[in-house]
Amino acid sequence: MFPRSSLKPVQAVAMLRAGLDVDGELLALACASHSGEPAHRDAARRILAGAGLTEADLQNTPDLPLNAEAAHAWRLGGNGPTPLTQNCSGKHAAMLATCVAAGWDTATYREPVHPLQKAVRATVAELTGAEPEHVAVDGCGAPLFSCTVAGLARAFALIAAAPPGTPEHRVATAVNAYPGFIGGTGRFVTDLIAAVPGLVAKDGAEGVFAAALPDGRAIALKIADGGPRAVAPVAVAALRALDVEIPDGIGRVPVLGHGEPVGEVRPAF
Repeated sequence: MFPRSSLKPVQAVAMLRAGLDVDGELLALACASHSGEPAHRDAARRILAGAGLTEADLQNTPDLPLNAEAAHAWRLGGNGPTPLTQNCSGKHAAMLATCVAAGWDTATYREPVHPLQKAVRATVAELTGAEPEHVAVDGCGAPLFSCTVAGLARAFALIAAAPPGTPEHRVATAVNAYPGFIGGTGRFVTDLIAAVPGLVAKDGAEGVFAAALPDGRAIALKIADGGPRAVAPVAVAALRALDVEIPDGIGRVPVLGHGEPVGEVRPAF
C-alpha cells in the first residue's frame, strides 16, 4: 500500500542523515501534515530561511490551510491557495534545506532520481524491512514509496525505540514534544500524541495511521476503502489492545443526525 503522509517521519530520518540541521518544532513540522495555522507557516518560513531560501523555492501543490479558521483568516487577508499554506510545506521546506546542506540541486528535488529521493528510498527500505515495490507521486508532488502495513509499523517501532543521538531518536523526540506541529488544533493525531507519553504517531491520507512507543509496541493500519472516519476508533482500539492507556474521548467519532449525536463509529474488535 501507499503510506501517504504516515511516511513523513521516515522521510525526516533520511533528511537528518543527509545533513538536515533542525530539531524541536521545526523537525516536527518536517514530519507534519500541518493545519496551516500561523505558527505552522512561520515554522516553514524559518526552515527555509535557515537554508537561505524563501517560499518561492517550495514546489508542493498550492492549497488553503486545513484548519477552517486559519483558512478563513487567510482568505480575508486577500490570499488564495499557496505552497506555504498546504499541509506538506514543512516537509518540502526540510527537503530543500537538506539539499542545501548536502550540496544538491534544489530545483529538481522532487525527481525520483534526485540524490535526496534516492536517500529517502534507501531509508524506507531499511526501516520497513523491504525495498519499495512501487513509486508514485504523492498529493504534494513529492515521490511516494510503497510499503506493507507491517513494514510501516516496523519503521515506527525503530524510530520510537531508537537510542539517543541517532536521527531516529531526534525524530521521535520532536514528534512527541511538539504534537501541535504534527497536526494542529483539534486534530486526532495531535490530541493522541499529547495524551500518551513517548508516543510517535502520524496520520496519512486514504485511511493510513501509524504509531509506536519507546518500548517497541507499534501499530499501523490502512482502512481498505480509504475513508478517514474509521481511523481514530480503530487506532485507539489497537493501541488499547497493546495495553496503552488512552483517555476516554480521544478517538471517538460521533454519527450526527440534524447536528446531534445519534450514534458513533465503533471498532469491531
